[in-house]
Amino acid sequence: MSHTLLPTHPGPSPGGPRSGGPGRGGPSRGGPNRGGPNRGGRNRGGPGPGGGGLRVALDADAVRDAYRRWAGVYDTAFGAVSAFARRRAVVLANQLPGARVLEVGVGTGLALPRYLPEKRITGIDLSADMLARARKRVARLDLRNVESLREMDAEATDFADASFDIAVAMFVASVVPNPSLLLAEMRRVVRPGGAMLFVGHFAAKAGPRWWVERAMAPASRALGWHPDFSMDELLGPSDRAQAAAMAAPPFGIFTLVRLGN
Repeated sequence: MSHTLLPTHPGPSPGGPRSGGPGRGGPSRGGPNRGGPNRGGRNRGGPGPGGGGLRVALDADAVRDAYRRWAGVYDTAFGAVSAFARRRAVVLANQLPGARVLEVGVGTGLALPRYLPEKRITGIDLSADMLARARKRVARLDLRNVESLREMDAEATDFADASFDIAVAMFVASVVPNPSLLLAEMRRVVRPGGAMLFVGHFAAKAGPRWWVERAMAPASRALGWHPDFSMDELLGPSDRAQAAAMAAPPFGIFTLVRLGN
């Protein structure tokens, strides 16, 4: 599998709140010393050519409500279009050393059957409705390597440090209010020398697709994700310099990113 190093172009520093595609994770519940600017559903600046623009913030309730609506049709509406990217992420996770895998934003469990039996999977998600479907999938397919599925905030988990060898976050970074907190939490729970994998739709820098993404942005709360989410909001310059990324079908609209811990 070939990878391309991400360019270290300037961009917004990671850390403002936001959210992302039918893809999973969870906004922070808040709490002391965990707030970022513009939490609680206020608008915030969005990236784009020349900067500027307002971003509609997603809070935990908005995400839960959106994925309560999505849960019944998620596999049909989003499963097929995201299948190639999910498959590539799990193939890479299966190739990496270590058995302990955390899937952040496990959703309905679409990826769970693809992990090798020797991988021991823990999945977390903010949406109880999505998790209920994931548990049914695990039971129906007798996925004995799935050790736990838990309702949990992706930005503030209760796992001990270095609990996992690999953390996989598929379609999550653009959903959480503070991607920098998501990244920091994944770093904390993954052992030194482990790996973090991200899959998602990242906004174009310019051109027709950028305009479409910006036009969709006001519907973020209804969608449960931000169509105009920028990779710069997740990865700072040093991480972008170290990360490896690969476009995934269809039409390269999703990206698989690997980052060492």
